[in-house]
Amino acid sequence: MHTPARRRTLLGAPALLLVAALPGPRRAALAQGDAAWPTRPVRIVVPFPAGGTTDLLARVLAEPLGARLGQPVVVENRGGAGGNIGADAVAKSNDGHTLLMATIGTAAINYGLYRNTMPYKPEDLAAVSNMAGVPNVIVAAPNVEARTLPEAVALAKRRREGLTIGSSGNGTSLHLTGELLKQAAGIDLVHVPFRGSGPMLTEVIAGRVDLAVDNLPSSLGHIRDGRMRALAVTGEKRAPALPDTPTTREAGFPAVDAVAWFGIQVPARTPRPVVERLAAEIQAVVRDPTVRAKIEEQGAEPVGDTPEQFEAYIKREIARWGEVVRRANVVLD
Repeated sequence: MHTPARRRTLLGAPALLLVAALPGPRRAALAQGDAAWPTRPVRIVVPFPAGGTTDLLARVLAEPLGARLGQPVVVENRGGAGGNIGADAVAKSNDGHTLLMATIGTAAINYGLYRNTMPYKPEDLAAVSNMAGVPNVIVAAPNVEARTLPEAVALAKRRREGLTIGSSGNGTSLHLTGELLKQAAGIDLVHVPFRGSGPMLTEVIAGRVDLAVDNLPSSLGHIRDGRMRALAVTGEKRAPALPDTPTTREAGFPAVDAVAWFGIQVPARTPRPVVERLAAEIQAVVRDPTVRAKIEEQGAEPVGDTPEQFEAYIKREIARWGEVVRRANVVLD
């Protein structure tokens, strides 16, 4: 059992001040860090509707994480404003048992998009662990003649009206990946935003939108069934789920490099022992062969890094995507 002095050594002065401000039972649980936490069910807030990649990966994580924590882990979908509503709710949470399934959007891109209306700041959330990375995939409708990405670029240059390109919404990593392609290839693509990948893919399969960018998991089944054609994946290496599909680098467009990522953040006020306990448990979950297989089945690559590694990665991504947003002149305020 930790003595009070030992607890002070573990937590440090800033965490002690935070814990002292909490109600009695919460204070006692958090003061003991990983020894007592969690004392009740844990929520993972998914800042998007059910059914998307963020939701799928959160549900892959929830059950095994709950087993390791000794408390149920439940997924709560709280979408809106490009993920900002759910992320802001977690940033302002003070219950000690609420986690955020953070994404490339909520933790990086949105800071550039919502320059004047962003409800939270990077320092309001603490990084825990990056769970998985997912390449985007550039797809073509079945009635588009192009079989490769260079052929699609050539077709866009030949057509007076150009080609249309769909995304799951303005300002998403999918939209910005399309912007990277436009800049790299020197072509004009007409962006067609949708409210989510589902409606977008319906229009691509029907041939009413020429091209689209999507997270690989939600397109994979349609590609395998031949309802649309994969032209390239946007990661550094080929996706194991689509081994015959080249990367954008292999296709001649190395600047079109975009990997969506999904990890856990918590309110910045969370005591460090809790952050470290969570990170260790998430890393163990991601290393589990059964969980890894489930992640890979979604076309994703397991990560499971440390809080320090994830924090450094987020900072790099904020800088990188802020520049992409600036060049594309996309602002959603």
